[in-house]
Amino acid sequence: MAAKKTPPSMDQWLREAKADPAARQVGMFLVHNGVVRQTPKAQVCQGAQDAEPVTGMHFSYDEDKVAAALSETYKLPGVYYVRAWLNSGQLEVGDDIMYVLIGGDIRPRVVDALQFLVGKIKGECVTEIETN
Repeated sequence: MAAKKTPPSMDQWLREAKADPAARQVGMFLVHNGVVRQTPKAQVCQGAQDAEPVTGMHFSYDEDKVAAALSETYKLPGVYYVRAWLNSGQLEVGDDIMYVLIGGDIRPRVVDALQFLVGKIKGECVTEIETN
């Protein structure tokens, strides 16, 4: 499994996004930062109260599927800038799992695009195995 990566600078990402030719059409940028949490997914999603706390996570992803998800997001109305970074390897509680940046014309479209892309990445592109 790949080693954990160094997270990107959001200040740098935003400078690059605002310098992109498409930025003239962007009225909002929205960033998602997913992190490893101590509360197990079984407790958060299914209400399992007897689940042991998480100490870390094995995380990996399919680069081709992520690239396809980014391309698909660009097809959504009002979306002009899309970028994602995903970590990999053995992560600990508090470590960054992913960053996603969406730039679009108006807030509802940007929020919808972020929801779409993060959902697609989490549902189709990654493998997350919580460790206790």
